[in-house]
Amino acid sequence: MTAIHPQPRPHSRIHWRTPITMVALLVILVGGAWWGWNSLINSSAEPTCVDQKLPNNRLLPKQVVVNVYNGGAKAGTAAAVADVLKKRGFHVAKIANEPKGDKIDVVALRGATDKAPEILLIAGQLNQKALIIGDERTDHTVDLVVGRGYTSLKAKGLPSVALAPDTTLCLPIIHTPQPIPSGQNPN
Repeated sequence: MTAIHPQPRPHSRIHWRTPITMVALLVILVGGAWWGWNSLINSSAEPTCVDQKLPNNRLLPKQVVVNVYNGGAKAGTAAAVADVLKKRGFHVAKIANEPKGDKIDVVALRGATDKAPEILLIAGQLNQKALIIGDERTDHTVDLVVGRGYTSLKAKGLPSVALAPDTTLCLPIIHTPQPIPSGQNPN
């Protein structure tokens, strides 16, 4: 039996869309990897603290940045403590619940080292002995965590901490908010 009509020949057309798409995706992947690596290596992030020699070899509250966290105390305690510290000249960066969710018995201080002058200055504000934790942070801020056994700050806290002569201390960069000019939308 023979075919009445001749059978069509299979198309030998090459489909180029898939290889071109794969090459384009590979170029995007390699370019993104290069950009990410280059951004990591050549980071232009500003320093978190600046080495300074202090006048009169004393660390003052206006040179310390503190985060006040509630670690089990009644609601509003961290805000109340932060208000008192602000009145004493400290820069309060954050007021919130303890970020790790830890519950503290009395009060805890976290900072660069357990003997850092900024930790000692904050500890000089407290009526109770604090659990002091050095966590090797590079920005030299202090976390003050108030727990359920916290009572109050001293009526008059430590005004400054003495340092050895010619001590260089890395102080946090304090960003002061700029006022919004009249008539401009802050959003």
